[in-house]
Amino acid sequence: MTPELLTLAGGVGLFLVGMQVMTEALRALASHHLRRFLARFTTSPVTGALTGAASTAVIQSSSATMVTVIGFVGAGLMTFPQALGVIFGANVGTTVTGWIVALLGLKLHLGIIALPLLLVSVLVGLLAGGRLARVARAVTGFSLIFIGLDMMKDAVSGFETWLRPEILPGDTFGDRALLLLIGVGITMVIQSSSAGIAATLVLLSAGSITLGQGAALAIGMDVGTTFTAILATIGGSRDMRRTAVAHSAYNVVTGVAAFGLLPIVVPLLDHALGATNPSALVAFHTLFNLIGVVVMLPLTTPFAHMIQRLVPGRTGNLTDALDRRLLNDPSAAMDAARSSALAIQRALFRALGTYLHPRGGRGPGPQAKGLEPALDELQHYLTQIHVSEEDKAVSNRYAALLHMFDHMHRMAHQMMADDMLPVLLTDPGLRRPALAFGAALRRYAQKTPPDPAKMTRLAALIAGRAKQLRRSALLREHVGLVSVPEVFDLTDAMRWLQRTAHNADRSLSYAALAAQSPTERPLSVRLAGAGQGAA
Repeated sequence: MTPELLTLAGGVGLFLVGMQVMTEALRALASHHLRRFLARFTTSPVTGALTGAASTAVIQSSSATMVTVIGFVGAGLMTFPQALGVIFGANVGTTVTGWIVALLGLKLHLGIIALPLLLVSVLVGLLAGGRLARVARAVTGFSLIFIGLDMMKDAVSGFETWLRPEILPGDTFGDRALLLLIGVGITMVIQSSSAGIAATLVLLSAGSITLGQGAALAIGMDVGTTFTAILATIGGSRDMRRTAVAHSAYNVVTGVAAFGLLPIVVPLLDHALGATNPSALVAFHTLFNLIGVVVMLPLTTPFAHMIQRLVPGRTGNLTDALDRRLLNDPSAAMDAARSSALAIQRALFRALGTYLHPRGGRGPGPQAKGLEPALDELQHYLTQIHVSEEDKAVSNRYAALLHMFDHMHRMAHQMMADDMLPVLLTDPGLRRPALAFGAALRRYAQKTPPDPAKMTRLAALIAGRAKQLRRSALLREHVGLVSVPEVFDLTDAMRWLQRTAHNADRSLSYAALAAQSPTERPLSVRLAGAGQGAA
């Protein structure tokens, strides 16, 4: 008895490791395509459900899909109702794992074939690099999944003398509820509903459990994922917590509905596909997830409003999107970082633009000083994002974010040195470019996403104007119109205006380069192609 239990535990462990390795490799391979796919086609809850199902089926990880979506919501690239559609669809996408197990893993003995394939894929992964290494890791995970399944099948074949449907809870309401709770507990222990479903399919194919018992366990495993999702987001950002609560509420609602339909659906599937056919259990799992999507999609808007009331989150916090749980996905983390950077940038522009106004306003120094904690938090978050040098597009985007932060940080420090700012509004030669710069800042403070082209032209005009005014100031001193200290005040103010305009321009340009769909070209090439030299 003990050897069979140990073999079963080892098989489940190999299946879990295989799923983790395969999903991480597939996510790395499909990262850019997945993000473009979700951003392009998620225009409504319905299209969100379709894209969520498709993307989860490809990368075999609903959590990876949800992390990407959370990053999009935090960055303002997707609304919360659209994200809910993706969450609904992701549950359908996870059922693909069950179909792979039922149609391939249990009907074919692929574990024997997977052994030599595992050796080859591991060697390729060790010796190769880049995309080929990621493909090899995906094959490694795929091989481990089927080796684990074969181990589970061998272990369960030894259970026939003691594990029978009669010794488990039966078909009464209370018995099914107990099986549902057992399914919840299994998922909470092994942290994977896919592995739990695979083990349930193995037991069903061996005749150790009935279809009704397996269906109750499957419902419990789906509900069990809600507890792990909520635990994982304690202390997280508003968007992360809203997503976890929405996912949990959706799974509980669909689980309760599926539990109520057990007496009707199970006999129909038993008659149509067979009592011990694993496909019958997978069909039930897929069916109740599909019904859940169909029922919930028309209710997406009120459901979203309910979740938003339940999880209101903080308001007015510039760095609320910076959630450390997104750091596992560099692209999602960069979405969050860019969102916060844009919020801080708008605050800086608003503070200086308000001062550089024909009627004047408060000095921007105290407001820039108040933004220092947000800048420090953003800097710390950026240092925690780890980007592979092999992924040129992602590393280019990360470099653009670092440059954007650097120019924002410089601009904030320049705004704190506001003792020469009165000269900008009193000197006839400086007042006009200063007011034009202030008007541009006020426009950009309201515009999302910003277009850097106009600021680039304005910064170039200010730089040219500063050179002319510098020569003019020296000539005015030479003929005695201004004193030497006044010349220094004028030149300091010119230099301040020129450098601040340059940093505003550069921060906007790098914000555009740090958008969600970077190209493969290096940053310097892209800037040169736009006629802009990197500063």
